[in-house]
Amino acid sequence: MLRVLLGPTLLTLTLNRASGGLILFVLITALLSDIFDGIIARRIGVATERLRVADSWADGWFYLWVCAAVWNAEPGIIQAFRVPIIFLVSMDIFGYAVDLVRYRRITSLHAYSAKAWGLTLFMATVALLVCHTGGVFVWMALILGYISNLDGLAIKLILPEWQTDVHGVFHALRIKRAYETEAEVVPLA
Repeated sequence: MLRVLLGPTLLTLTLNRASGGLILFVLITALLSDIFDGIIARRIGVATERLRVADSWADGWFYLWVCAAVWNAEPGIIQAFRVPIIFLVSMDIFGYAVDLVRYRRITSLHAYSAKAWGLTLFMATVALLVCHTGGVFVWMALILGYISNLDGLAIKLILPEWQTDVHGVFHALRIKRAYETEAEVVPLA
């Protein structure tokens, strides 16, 4: 819920030309929330499939507000990177379409590549909204976004059924092998 509230807060701060320190505080709070919410949920025993999916939706919601804040504060950067951004958004949409066709719902993989992408998105957002620079950080976020989307697509094509918390392609292959081994052991009626 914290990231759901921090997204609109971030846009409000950029619209009101708030200090970089306040914007940085909101971004760090969102990052720490994203890192520790899952750790805390697992520690107290409430990490359910439904909660993991909600976490993915909260991430998406927050980054939509980040996009709006960057569009407001640095429209020239968005314009300069419009083609690679459109390509990345298209990859995301294609990934959601694969989810819906293959599993009839959106996946919540939480792969390591997605975590790395999240960190580069954080760095790019700080560079843009706090330091008012961005070039190399924006490229890093875009490249990791492409890698994360390709990793996610490969995972989705490997997994035999919908599942949360698949850390990467090798993890998906282990899951598939275990699934196939289990299917071989079950006697036919």
